[in-house]
Amino acid sequence: MHSADIVVLGGSAAGITAAITARRHHPDKSILLVRKEKQVPIPCGIPYIYGTLGGPEKNLIPDTVLDSNKIDLLVSEVTQIDRKQCVLATGEGEVRYERLILATGSIPTQPPIPGVDLDGVFTILKDVEHLVLLQQRLKQSRNIVIIGGGFIGIEFADEINKIDSKNVTVLELAANCLSLSYDAEFCSEMETLLLSRGVTVRTSATVARIVGDGHVSAVEMKDGRSVSADLVILGIGAKANVDLAKETELRLGLTGSVAVDRTMQTSDPAIFACGDCAEKISFFGGGPSPLKLASIAQLEARIAGANVYGLRRESDGTLGVWSTAVGDLAMGTAGLTESMAKDRGYEVVAGTVETPNRHPGGMPGTAPVKVKLVFEKHSQVLLGGQVRGTASVGELINTIAACVQKRMTAEDIAMFQMGTHPALTASPIAYPLVNAAEVAISCMQ
Repeated sequence: MHSADIVVLGGSAAGITAAITARRHHPDKSILLVRKEKQVPIPCGIPYIYGTLGGPEKNLIPDTVLDSNKIDLLVSEVTQIDRKQCVLATGEGEVRYERLILATGSIPTQPPIPGVDLDGVFTILKDVEHLVLLQQRLKQSRNIVIIGGGFIGIEFADEINKIDSKNVTVLELAANCLSLSYDAEFCSEMETLLLSRGVTVRTSATVARIVGDGHVSAVEMKDGRSVSADLVILGIGAKANVDLAKETELRLGLTGSVAVDRTMQTSDPAIFACGDCAEKISFFGGGPSPLKLASIAQLEARIAGANVYGLRRESDGTLGVWSTAVGDLAMGTAGLTESMAKDRGYEVVAGTVETPNRHPGGMPGTAPVKVKLVFEKHSQVLLGGQVRGTASVGELINTIAACVQKRMTAEDIAMFQMGTHPALTASPIAYPLVNAAEVAISCMQ
């Protein structure tokens, strides 16, 4: 029998982070990570396997991080959790634990579309063998249809489009790609760029069925249009992997994920859960949140890993911070967009500024950067922001996320003390974060 003081079930972003955090906070405890995969892909890097990176073997989380933190590894599938005996049943025998952290992740959503079981239709599993098979089949295919125009859909589309002689089409149910993540003016820019790069984008496209005689040949839409397809990728989201939790009768939340409190503790005091398998509450009002992101997973993992032998950390709720990039165009969102905020009943004021990201404008690397900040009108508290620009967007949106998390007001941000440099940032006179707040303040008066 294997045994450890702390057992972490799952080896992706949440599991590894939980194990490392547990080691840092509980250095005297033995820690065992159990996962069924021999190799673990980096979740956010999966689309880039097929264009930029060139293969799944270049997108793996190294096991050396476990060795360097004195975390033991067992590669085996867990088939049962016995909560009374604190024992896991695995293919390599039983594993006993004092504390258990569930980080079982998520699985792709399978839409109720006729034909999804045809050969040539792929979901995006976080499994190396599956991803290798997809790469092989892509090489044999010319017409690729991606159902879903969110992050995964557009990133896959652009990466596959880098392979020679491919016709790539994105089908999106909503009026815009990325509409769950950005306001319409940002979505339109991304669609225009995709079209300019040779990707066909069809929005307001409701898929009726996937057709083929054993192997996929086309995707038919409800309006009668049809798109030829040698291969179809389903990129319409994911659901929590909670089979083990359900079997062991852990309480589930409103979204079907493992119910946790703000300390990431489940209905069993000896079991914590984090990442995509765990229920999330929104930073904005405390209601359930459907967001599943690696950045959220690692935050929850740092809470769970610290708390297993005494509560030290709590979650403020899921804020939602993300970025995406196609070519030289990068976009990011933190918190609520203007449309999201209005849908939640907030009365909002938005300030938008666009300016060169270097000063003067003739500096190498100069490109326009656009910042939109959304404030609650009466309190002036920042609800969220969006950024469009180049590579620096990733860190600028993280700065905005910190402002949202600390509930800064428009006046606080207008008084922000920034550091600038001609080769690195926008001009201090035109610094977009500060000036977007000033624009919003002028609209509140």
